[in-house]
Amino acid sequence: MGNYVIAVLPDRIQAEEAYSGLEKESVPLSQVSIVGRGYKSADEFGFIDPKQPAKKQALLMSYWLVPFGFVAGVAFSLSTQYELFQWAGTIGNHIIGGLLGAIAGAMGSFFVGGGVGLSVGSGDALPYRNRLQEGKYLVIVEGASSLTNKATRILRQYNPESVQGYIDSNQV
Repeated sequence: MGNYVIAVLPDRIQAEEAYSGLEKESVPLSQVSIVGRGYKSADEFGFIDPKQPAKKQALLMSYWLVPFGFVAGVAFSLSTQYELFQWAGTIGNHIIGGLLGAIAGAMGSFFVGGGVGLSVGSGDALPYRNRLQEGKYLVIVEGASSLTNKATRILRQYNPESVQGYIDSNQV
C-alpha cells in the first residue's frame, strides 16, 4: 500500500453511493474507508491533529531557547549594569535579568514553535478535518497505483467536491 485517493463528498448519501459504486467495480472494500459522521472519525483514520506536532515543536524549541534566554538575560544585565530592583542587589538583579530572558525564550518557543508547528505540521490533514466539521464525508481508497487510478475514475462519476491522490513517501 502507499497510494491514497481521497474524495470529498457533500453528504452521507453520496458517500454511500460512491462506496457502492466502488464495490460494483470490484474494488476491495477492505481498502475503502468512509470518514465522517456515523463512520470513522479523522482520528480513527489517522489524520494527525495539527495541535500535536505544534506542541512537540514548541517543546523542542524550549529546550534550547529557555537556557539561551537565561544566558542572554544575564549577559544583558551584566553589560548594562541596569539595576531593576535596588533591594535585590547586584547579583540578584543579574539573576532576575536571566529569569526574564528565560521567560522571553519560553514565549518565543510557544509562539514561534507552536505557531509554525500548527501551520506547517498539519500538512493536508487540517483542510480535511475542516471539511469533516462542515458535515462533509471523505471516501478514501488505499492501495497500489493501479487500484487508486481505477478508484479515481469511479469516484469522479459521483461529482465530488475534490479528488486528491497521494503517494506515501514512507513506503518508497
